[in-house]
Amino acid sequence: MAADHSQSGTTQLRLNSRRSYVVHPVDIETPPLTSPAPATPAVFREIKHFKKWVVWLIPAFVIINTIMFIITMYVNNCPKNSVSCIATFLGRFSFQPFKENPLLGPSSSTLQKMGALDVKKVVDDHQGWLLITCNWLHGGVFHLLANMLSLLVIGYRLEQEFGFVRIGLLYVISGLGGSLMSSLFIQSNISVGASGALFGLLGAMLSELITNWTIYASKFGALFTLLIIIAINLAVGILPHVDNFAHIGGFLSGFFLGFVFLIRPQFGWVNQRYAPPEYRSSEVKSKFKTYQCIFWILSLVILIVGFTVGLVMLLRGVDANEHCSWCHYLSCVPTSKWSCNSEPAYCSSTQTGDQLFLTCSSNGKNGTYTYPNASSSQIQGLCSQLCS
Repeated sequence: MAADHSQSGTTQLRLNSRRSYVVHPVDIETPPLTSPAPATPAVFREIKHFKKWVVWLIPAFVIINTIMFIITMYVNNCPKNSVSCIATFLGRFSFQPFKENPLLGPSSSTLQKMGALDVKKVVDDHQGWLLITCNWLHGGVFHLLANMLSLLVIGYRLEQEFGFVRIGLLYVISGLGGSLMSSLFIQSNISVGASGALFGLLGAMLSELITNWTIYASKFGALFTLLIIIAINLAVGILPHVDNFAHIGGFLSGFFLGFVFLIRPQFGWVNQRYAPPEYRSSEVKSKFKTYQCIFWILSLVILIVGFTVGLVMLLRGVDANEHCSWCHYLSCVPTSKWSCNSEPAYCSSTQTGDQLFLTCSSNGKNGTYTYPNASSSQIQGLCSQLCS
């Protein structure tokens, strides 16, 4: 299937969002007058820089991903294109055999039709849109559930705090960053999944905490909690069949995007602008602190340079593993319990009457099947089971 965490691509375990420690100066109360006249009612004004947004984009993303999975299963049509299926009562929505796809999902060939990330198509056929479409596909039910639950947990809070425009851009660009890094290091398998975008949101949470450091209470507790969550989720990527390069690429993209998109003004400037005149400080405050501006400029430069260099390398067909002999360990660490060999299954086939003969190129196993006029998708499904 894929090498995208996806589980069969990038298998994403449930991500955990940190608790919100941010203090929002949303309500400004005007003190009562000192004159003997009756005290005036408290006046509350909402500060636009700290307003609470209505959350709708993240739920929409969940719905879109779910619809795309249903369409993928409809196109897959396991009963017609495979010898055996799981949950046959679902008809054409039934799943591929566990040996072919343990995530309860479609075949690799179906994912390729729907827009999975295939480096050869991007480089040789100039199908660059696959870097985006792969983020809206999933390898199976388990894959979809894990990613969508994580998206709700992480994305809801971020959209509520920063709005749909910034979080939407952050999600899409981080997904592109994850796909780009995956393409440079994993070029033999297809890849699907929203993991890169999800790790981008996680990275943005970290940079948001750093750049808005002065408005947080319990700063170090929040930082420690978030770093533990990030470390655990990145560690999961060393398991086989998990595309940790998509995780890393998405995380780095989201981390730098957070400095650009999620910056907040400092309290001194907010006080000058919104507090009653008699309570304003006489000292002129800038909207952002110096370190915030430095982070903003550096991050923007790194993003522009990084994406430009990455795209140029990809379109030139560069295999990043040739320039980094140890980098493959970032995505999978072999042990006595599992192997990191995730090469796609290839078989030689011979059709004689109703008999189909297959030989797996990776393990040498042979198989004979009674299958007249087998289609290419049926042969691929049988080959995947034979080579597993």
